[in-house]
Amino acid sequence: MAATQKLYPRGTVKRIVKAHSNRNVSKNADILIFLDYMLFMQELMREATISARKTGEKGISQGSVRKVTERTLRKFRG
Repeated sequence: MAATQKLYPRGTVKRIVKAHSNRNVSKNADILIFLDYMLFMQELMREATISARKTGEKGISQGSVRKVTERTLRKFRG
């Protein structure tokens, strides 16, 4: 049976979040933070793809990502 590999260090994520928020972090909060990050990245890439296609680019460029970053961040601010 193969050993499972951790995709990210949970303890490190918890320490970083706790240091920045000055609050206790519940048992599975790090997983929710990771999932929220992945949803943000998926939305950012989707918006960048749409922006790139509208301007006639063949692929996603740094400029198309920068254009949509602020708008996508506002959606996820809550």
